[in-house]
Amino acid sequence: MNWVKKRKLPVTKAIKYNGIPCLSPNSLWNALYNSFNTALHHQVDFSILNEVKYKPCQIWNPFSRYEFKSAIHKCTDSSTLGPDKMSWRHWKLIIKNDDCLSKIINITDACINLGHWPKYFKISTIVIISKPNKTLYDNPKAFCPIVLLNTLSNLVEKVIAERLQFTITSNNFIHPSQLGGLKFKSTNNAGTVLTHIIHSGWTKRRTTSTLAFDISQFFPSLNHQLLVFILEKSGLDPKVTNFFTNYLVQRSTKYLWNKLSSPSFEVNVGVGQGSALSPILSTLYLSPLIYIMEKRFKNLNLPISILSFIDNGLFIVQNKSFIISNSHLFCSYNILSKLLDSFGLIIEYSKLEIFHFNRSYGPFNPPPLDLSPLGGPIL
Repeated sequence: MNWVKKRKLPVTKAIKYNGIPCLSPNSLWNALYNSFNTALHHQVDFSILNEVKYKPCQIWNPFSRYEFKSAIHKCTDSSTLGPDKMSWRHWKLIIKNDDCLSKIINITDACINLGHWPKYFKISTIVIISKPNKTLYDNPKAFCPIVLLNTLSNLVEKVIAERLQFTITSNNFIHPSQLGGLKFKSTNNAGTVLTHIIHSGWTKRRTTSTLAFDISQFFPSLNHQLLVFILEKSGLDPKVTNFFTNYLVQRSTKYLWNKLSSPSFEVNVGVGQGSALSPILSTLYLSPLIYIMEKRFKNLNLPISILSFIDNGLFIVQNKSFIISNSHLFCSYNILSKLLDSFGLIIEYSKLEIFHFNRSYGPFNPPPLDLSPLGGPIL
């Protein structure tokens, strides 16, 4: 069925967790919580960020009326309602009143200046949506958790995210190869870059080989303490870093499965997929990793390029010999695995793929890439 059409989820007893069917709502809630919070006890290596230099501190100015009006203008009245059941149509009417808008701006500025995010803003509902084109829907990983916030907190997050994006990109903290989670960049940009690289390789009679990878449970796996450390490195005003220290903790959510609603769960890891802040925060989380990885490649004289699109990545190498290309991709995978482990992340092994872009008219039978010595598959 098309993604835009409503799809009723299967009955709870069709879902299995650790091979055991969910025969009651409570068993379903536990299965969802444990599946989407697997990174809760992942260890991270904070010392890895010693390789990243601090960016110059940038001043964070008070918010303007234009920022709020611009953010709410883009919101559609047909959006799904959050826990407060307030639609964007209601808030558009409220913001037309100058006194109301001034109070909202004052609240937002106070949150940043005091380093505090009210409990009302930390409440959310997670709607479970089935991922398209799955052969089976008997496992929680076949579903996607989408966060719905109270509408006012959603608006404030949109304004902060917009400001945060331009503040961060102005000091070049974001790696140039990151083409997702940012304004004015999309999958079209990634496709254009890859096409250019492939054609430039063909002019030199070289085959372009790529190793595509996906980070497992990326948004729910971001470590909050490491994320705050990264924000400090990015050159943000200290009061903004203090704000995010409070923003990330003591969040609560309820899961929504068809018409069933769960009790409240505390969420202490990750950022909510569907939140306006999650794209820029997840992009910031990966920036130091890519810079460090690029540094390792240079130290080993590995001619490898990187393309990143949120939780998906691509290693690119060009050579006339498939054996040499595979050895380079093998080394890049080894470096990536160790760095992801330091950041509390893991690779989705089932989504690893290798592609060769070859222009030869003769027999084409490239050797497999054997990642089994590193715990991966044979591609």
